[in-house]
Amino acid sequence: MEAITIIINNAPYGIEKPWNALRLAKALAVLKEKINIFLMGDAVVIAKKGQQTPTGYYNLAQMLGELIALGVEVRACGTCLNSRGLKEEELIEGVIVGKMLDLARWVQGSSRVINF
Repeated sequence: MEAITIIINNAPYGIEKPWNALRLAKALAVLKEKINIFLMGDAVVIAKKGQQTPTGYYNLAQMLGELIALGVEVRACGTCLNSRGLKEEELIEGVIVGKMLDLARWVQGSSRVINF
């Protein structure tokens, strides 16, 4: 089965794009699609443990954890993590530090790529 790769670029809070990306990923996972999520730029913060969610927002780290439990593979850009001072041990369980080559392979092997 070919995968669907979802690339998320935006910060987790203040804009709804990351939330909508995770909602779509969950719907596709429920439909038994193989989903890959690559977090880039400010989106890597979605994977940070211990988030205190702003009033009125969903906890995106919790949503990401639920997706991982459904079998979705999640990678966070290592360069993006480093530039934000985040370390691998600060990420929720199941998130893998990824490289651009990982994303390139996913794109190459995906039937569809969606960018948020």
